[in-house]
Amino acid sequence: MIGELGRRSSTALLVHSALIQAVTFLVRPAATYRALELDVPAFALGLLAASYAVFPLLLALPIGGLVDRLGERRLMAIGSAVVLGCSAFLLFWGTSVPALVTGTALLGAGQLACVVGQQAVVANNAAASRMDSAFGYLTFAASLGQALGPLAISLVGGASIRPDTQAIFLLSTGMSLVLFLTTFVVSGRVSSRRSKASASPQGGALSLLRTPGVIRALATSATVLAVVDLTVVYLPALGAERGLTAATVGLLLTVRAVFSMVSRLGLGSVSRRLGRMRLLVLSLAISTAALAVAAIPMPVWLLFVVMAFLGLGLGIGQPLTMSWLSAQAPEGQRGRALALRLAGNRVGQVVLPSAIGVVAVGLGAAGVFLASAVAVGGTMLLLRGVRLDD
Repeated sequence: MIGELGRRSSTALLVHSALIQAVTFLVRPAATYRALELDVPAFALGLLAASYAVFPLLLALPIGGLVDRLGERRLMAIGSAVVLGCSAFLLFWGTSVPALVTGTALLGAGQLACVVGQQAVVANNAAASRMDSAFGYLTFAASLGQALGPLAISLVGGASIRPDTQAIFLLSTGMSLVLFLTTFVVSGRVSSRRSKASASPQGGALSLLRTPGVIRALATSATVLAVVDLTVVYLPALGAERGLTAATVGLLLTVRAVFSMVSRLGLGSVSRRLGRMRLLVLSLAISTAALAVAAIPMPVWLLFVVMAFLGLGLGIGQPLTMSWLSAQAPEGQRGRALALRLAGNRVGQVVLPSAIGVVAVGLGAAGVFLASAVAVGGTMLLLRGVRLDD
């Protein structure tokens, strides 16, 4: 169980975390395949990746204030409803690039509301000494969803290089409906922790930004998440360049997600043993090496091994930055603190895919993986002198 939540409510929260990621990692590759059906140029895929972050970038901090004032479950319900509407929109009207960009942007907004609500539930109910473990469980469930989404593409796509995207959008609509209904199983008691601190809408964000090293830590979180996004968007393109079937690409994405799950098992004990900072640097080094190697033509079985290491590396950074910011934030402003982190993530999701998408024009998807390796490797330099263990 997570903190003071009951078993039924904890289970519902973890199911909700898995479902929102499953829908996201089902819809976004499907949107890429639909765009490929429309013969869009390579740079347009970067625009499609960036569109996912546009609305969340604008809404992250306001949503953080809302979760502190209105409660986690209500925000999760709103986000789930938006995701359901997005899936239905893509199912019936996702037949053009503007429609795909619009649907992807709405997906990002709904996913943001769901994730902020989920993380605030954990932050408001887990003891400080258990924060790494609690966020490890939450992100483990998220990784499970990230594995199930691509796996569904493999099942629907079969041996075809480009799957039936209409069937995928229909599946995502059904999953989104279950996501919405699951929200109401999360106990209403999780929204009861409020303090007078929530009346200061800007205090939490400004004080966190003034803390030494916070901006560099936020930049690290943003880079890692943006690279996860780029993997989801450009691995199908890399597969298409190398003649891999949709089923193979779906399984590659599944392997990456499964090993992200593995990296989060026992995260609390590993973090206490090595220290958050040392563990984070190690994960960044593994990610950098895996991204660089993925750009090299290789047998399919070896690419599966590379995706496994990439999943291990990328899977650790997010829960560590969540628990650190939650521990720093005063009670009543933790939703705002987590939203600040997500806002930084969305900046990375807009800037990095847009910039790296330009690389694809000349070097293709392999060049995107190389550029991503440089970006992740650069974050290790940013983290010099930052202490995440306090």
